[in-house]
Amino acid sequence: MNVPDSHTPQSVGGSSGTASGAVSGAVSSDVASGALASGAAGNGAAADQPTEHSNLQRTMESRHLVMIALGGVIGSGLFVSSGYTISQAGPLGAVLAYAVGALVAYLVMTCLGELAVVYPVSGGFHVYATRNLGPAWGFATAWLYWMCWAVALGSEFTASGILMQRWFPSVPVWVWCLIFATVLFTTNAISSRVFGESEFWLSLVKVVAVLALIIVGGAAILGLNPLVDGSIGLGNFSTSEGLFPTGFGGVFITILAVFYAFSGTELIGVAAGEAKDPSRAIPRAVHTAVIRLTVFFIGAIFVIAAIVPFETAGTDESPFVTVFEMVGLPGAADVMNFVIITALLSAGNSGLFSCSRMLHSLAAEGQAPKILARTTRRGIPLIALCISLACGLASLLSSIVAPGSLFLALVSIAGFAVVAVWIAIVASHIAFRRRYIREGGSVEDLAYHSPLFPIVPIVALTLLGISLVGVAFDPAQNAALWFGLPFTAACLGYFRWRHGPGVFRPAPAVRQQV
Repeated sequence: MNVPDSHTPQSVGGSSGTASGAVSGAVSSDVASGALASGAAGNGAAADQPTEHSNLQRTMESRHLVMIALGGVIGSGLFVSSGYTISQAGPLGAVLAYAVGALVAYLVMTCLGELAVVYPVSGGFHVYATRNLGPAWGFATAWLYWMCWAVALGSEFTASGILMQRWFPSVPVWVWCLIFATVLFTTNAISSRVFGESEFWLSLVKVVAVLALIIVGGAAILGLNPLVDGSIGLGNFSTSEGLFPTGFGGVFITILAVFYAFSGTELIGVAAGEAKDPSRAIPRAVHTAVIRLTVFFIGAIFVIAAIVPFETAGTDESPFVTVFEMVGLPGAADVMNFVIITALLSAGNSGLFSCSRMLHSLAAEGQAPKILARTTRRGIPLIALCISLACGLASLLSSIVAPGSLFLALVSIAGFAVVAVWIAIVASHIAFRRRYIREGGSVEDLAYHSPLFPIVPIVALTLLGISLVGVAFDPAQNAALWFGLPFTAACLGYFRWRHGPGVFRPAPAVRQQV
């Protein structure tokens, strides 16, 4: 994901920057439509509200889910801001930070995989929180995540417009913003299949660019690149100030930014309601996406850290451009300009999809106006899609009108939401598994189950909690807490006021849901 980041340069190369197979049988279509909201009986008025039938269509295959996850993750955070990560943590520290990020992403995704197969509904993880933690927690999770992507949408459009000025300097940025917004709206409005295919090909461009960096850069490090004299080697890892030039504190603080870089993998859960044969497609997509992301991110960071000098990392030039120019690739700046624009549009495409499905899911749960649950004949929640795009453009406008107040608050909440949503996923998994076993369920009956319970979710929660503590000590990031925590409290407080007591408790019988 490309959560707006004050450290992200705005230039490139010097330019402007089947059934779920659940325990007692398949999950019915009523579950997918959110009918289980009534399972929260006793949790206040919210539980008594009827849910809207969902007409979303199951047209996505495993390859689409994988590329949606890759599309939401691989973006400007890797292509542009990876140099900043190296400058803050040092070459070896950056590699270690990304290794920790990959580990946490894997732990969270295994928890997500189990829940997504049990609850293959569009909108994903806020439904998990509603069923297993309580409707108020699900409500807060949904709005945090929606806010995260709505804010990111405006940033994607703006950054793409700025980069287009490298080739079309006379065309205003706002024109490109409107063009890109129209294109992404169209791909999302036709059908989920069209969205999945477009995201597949957009993500493929980014994957090819990352693989090219790893292969070409790796050859230069080993001395196998004929365009480079000798071998570059691994000398960069031993800086004049040691292996960790900024100390372990730099690594510690950088880990949160790395979590942001890995966010987007949870989009598999958002798209679960439109996946064919969820019990097979979702687990396969989870494992494939995490493995590929680990290879891509750690491999790319390792190559960049080995080739780009630590002292010059984090400048206005994309480290990908620096590497490609050093290994003799002609036109590196223009090539990477195209790749980064593609990355931004891909992330925006995934973000708009996520926002519309989250609003649709909230309405299906009786937690938002029912009109948002309406779909077209092709299964597209068009009203939710229009509102999400409009709010994304409003976020863009706020970055111009009130960059130091409203936009700062929006960006900070978006940054906090990334880790908060992962915590909600892991906490929902712990609550689900414990209640399921307590009510006589067998783990072996689950179509997919996370390994090493409860070690996996506990380790994930611990690392995520540590990252939030680290934020409080970093002046550049602590606004995420000062805005994120009050926003979460406001969501919880509003839901309690609106629906009465009991909204912080889950449904009484989890096996009935499964």
